[in-house]
Amino acid sequence: MAVFRTGDWALARRILAGGGARLKGAVATALRQEAQVLRKEVVEGITKQAPGGQAFSPLAATTLAARALKGFGGTKALIRRGDLRNSITVVVEGDEAFVGVLRKARGRGGASLANVAETQEFGAGPFVVPMTPKMRRFLFVLLKKAGIEPSSSGGGKGVVVIRIPPRPFLRPAFEAFKKGVQKRFLGRIARAIGLRV
Repeated sequence: MAVFRTGDWALARRILAGGGARLKGAVATALRQEAQVLRKEVVEGITKQAPGGQAFSPLAATTLAARALKGFGGTKALIRRGDLRNSITVVVEGDEAFVGVLRKARGRGGASLANVAETQEFGAGPFVVPMTPKMRRFLFVLLKKAGIEPSSSGGGKGVVVIRIPPRPFLRPAFEAFKKGVQKRFLGRIARAIGLRV
C-alpha cells in the first residue's frame, strides 16, 4: 500500500516541535475562550429575553400579579433577582468544558438553582395542590389583581392545578453558539501558535 503525504508537513513539524506542548496550551486556551463565549450567549439570551434569537413567551398575568403582590414589578422571564442568570458558570477540566448551572448552586433563598434551571428549560407539571383556606384567599386576590374572573371550572374540589411552561434558555443559546464554532476554535488555536489566519 502506498502512502501519499499532502499538505504543509514542514508547518506541521514546526507546530508539533517540542512535544506539542505549545499546541496543547493553545487548545486549552481556545477551549476556555469558547466556553466563555457560550456562557455569554446564555447570559445575554436571558437578559435580552431571546436566547439564541428565540423570544421567551410573555409571563402569565397571574405570574405578573403574584410578583406585584410580593413587591416586585419586573416583567422579564427568568429574572426576578438574577440568581439563575448569575449562576451560569464555566468549568474546564482537561479537554472538556461544562457551561451551565452547577448542582451545588443555590439561590438567595437556598433553593437549588440546578433544579430551577431544569424546570425552566423543560417545564414541569401538572401538579395538583390541595388548597388551604389561606391559599384560597391568596388565589382570589391574585386573580382579581390579574383581572381574571374566578371560576370553579378547575374541575377540582379544593385543589389547584399548576403547570410551568418550558422556557428553554440553554438549548437555543447552544444552537446559536454552534454556528461557526469550528472556525472560531481553529482560528484561536492558529493565532495562539503564531499562524496567520
